[in-house]
Amino acid sequence: MPEVLWTPPADVLERSRIGDFLRWLKAERGLEFADYDALWRWSVTDLSAFWGSIWDYFQVIAHTPASEVLAEATMPGARWFPGATLNYAEHVLRMPDLADDDPVVIAHGQTRAPETLTAADLREQVRRVAAGLRRLGVGSGDRVAAYAPNIPETFVLMLATTSLGAVFSSCAPEFGTRSVTDRWQQIEPTVLVAVDGYRYGDKPVDRRAEVAAIRAALPSLRHTVAIPYLDPANPDGHDSASAPLGGAPDRMKAAQDGVIGWADLAAETDEPLTFTPVPFDHPLYVLYSSGTTGLPKPIVHGHGGILLEHLKMLTLHHDLGAGDRFFWFTTTGWMMWNFLVSGPAVGAAIVLFDGNPGHPDLGTVWRLAEETGMTYLGTSPPFLLACRKAGLVPKEIADLSALRGLGSTGAPLPPEGFTWVYEAVGDRLQLQSLSGGTDVCTGFVGGVPLLPVYAGEIACRALGTKVEARSADGTPVVGELGELVITAPMPSMPVGFWNDPDGKRYREAYFDFYPGVWRHGDWITVNSRGGCVITGRSDATLNRGGVRLGTAEFYSVVEGLDEVVDSVVVHLEDAEGGAGELLLFVVLAEGLELDDELRKRIARELRTTLSPRHVPDEIHQVRAVPRTLSAKKLEVPVKKILTGTPVDSAAAKGALANPESLTAFAAFAERRATVG
Repeated sequence: MPEVLWTPPADVLERSRIGDFLRWLKAERGLEFADYDALWRWSVTDLSAFWGSIWDYFQVIAHTPASEVLAEATMPGARWFPGATLNYAEHVLRMPDLADDDPVVIAHGQTRAPETLTAADLREQVRRVAAGLRRLGVGSGDRVAAYAPNIPETFVLMLATTSLGAVFSSCAPEFGTRSVTDRWQQIEPTVLVAVDGYRYGDKPVDRRAEVAAIRAALPSLRHTVAIPYLDPANPDGHDSASAPLGGAPDRMKAAQDGVIGWADLAAETDEPLTFTPVPFDHPLYVLYSSGTTGLPKPIVHGHGGILLEHLKMLTLHHDLGAGDRFFWFTTTGWMMWNFLVSGPAVGAAIVLFDGNPGHPDLGTVWRLAEETGMTYLGTSPPFLLACRKAGLVPKEIADLSALRGLGSTGAPLPPEGFTWVYEAVGDRLQLQSLSGGTDVCTGFVGGVPLLPVYAGEIACRALGTKVEARSADGTPVVGELGELVITAPMPSMPVGFWNDPDGKRYREAYFDFYPGVWRHGDWITVNSRGGCVITGRSDATLNRGGVRLGTAEFYSVVEGLDEVVDSVVVHLEDAEGGAGELLLFVVLAEGLELDDELRKRIARELRTTLSPRHVPDEIHQVRAVPRTLSAKKLEVPVKKILTGTPVDSAAAKGALANPESLTAFAAFAERRATVG
């Protein structure tokens, strides 16, 4: 049994939002549940009753009513709330229990001074920008694209766009031209809103040339809006010496070229703030798979599904509401940004940060927590483990007394990460490790105020999310490693993929392996208590001697060594059924070189901590591990390169944070082939 690190307070039902929901269920529906497990089981077996209760409890504004909750429960193809019309932006801007002068957006970064928007400020800015988009001809179904960081303008633009029934899509400005055009050529936006650049730490990054190239590659564009972020002295995003954002050296020429400034888009107007009612599954925004191989999948999310899922998750699982200040370290290229900015829909203020979280040191985010009064801080396992490895004790450098919740997602968090949080951050907060995906824009599994925190364990399966582990033959298993599957529909499952009229790409992505069941591509163990452990991607399995091994625990051991900064492991199968080869690549601390002594130490740690099956056949040093722009390791592309696939076919370089890192693996594969 893993160590219990946090236990819910005795009065959790009186203090938590999920406790209030349970009281409401009893009063309004006559339903009582003995514990979380009973509540979860009801939520995934009586889908209409559960999701209908979410609709009613949160008082969703319907412009026309639904004829029923769930017309078809098949996957894919479930039909939720047919007949209902609503608007996501209307619910975010409702901001329950917040007064007009209450802060709702608190923005910090390394490019400009901090900024705070009140509830009234946010509504006013959305009103103006929505009117500006109308002047540009944007209407329901049109696509508006943002090449912009995690700043208030991006949030305002998203709400203004979706208030009109138009469709929003964002790429973080660290994305290269190819990555952006691979995404947006698929959806053909008519309006592009772009920054001129940004600062990452103390380094200025000019993106005007990239914006010009993006504009040239998108013939669908009718207008470009320039945000003078790096150089606010130039409100149109250009100067007299250059031709940025497509080549406009003055305001008149900019207007002729279809380039205007953000101030023009957000100009004063008498137009009221209105919300276009749209069907439940009307496209809200398009998110994208990482695109590490081939074109990124354009995942279409709907107004109603995202609204209900985020209301549920933010309130009942993260315990957020009025008085909270909610933060997640994310860029606008990761679905956690879309999750974060739903915070005002439950009355929580959101904290935005744009910049390098390690500048000037790893204490930056923790000091930001004190400065902004964060009550919930979201981040990733690599960040938490980097702080641990650096010997940082956040509670000694910042007052974190307001912090009630700490979220971690993007990769599995090992037990030592849990223990470090409770030793170095605080012993009274609830650590919530969660796992989900861009595909549903939420977590499948996570935390809840009603359950204790066990070291290394995700506390529960989320309400309304029927998660199971399945063995190789498709049998549900408990207490054993299996494929993570979803066996009942969720409202936030994608409406579909863009430009996939017959749904073929969508079905192939999730439903081909187990017909009628969503296969997510992760290994999961669900124990008898309902707790979950994710052990890595199922397509990156280490299958040694018939024993399947996830990669997460492997990295926990290797990267726990002081000398190792990062690592990636791949298993090359033996076509004749042998054990194959286990290859480990390590990035070492600056100035260190891999020698036989360190190889022996790594092998010894793996053998004693895990098992002899985990000992690599070879260990090699590399300068960097290839990662996506959202920091995920590229195990499968590395494996493809090592088995002879050309780099350009194995991975889309534009989707990588460090595409040059692939070169070392290609060279290694070439040397092996020559020797072989």
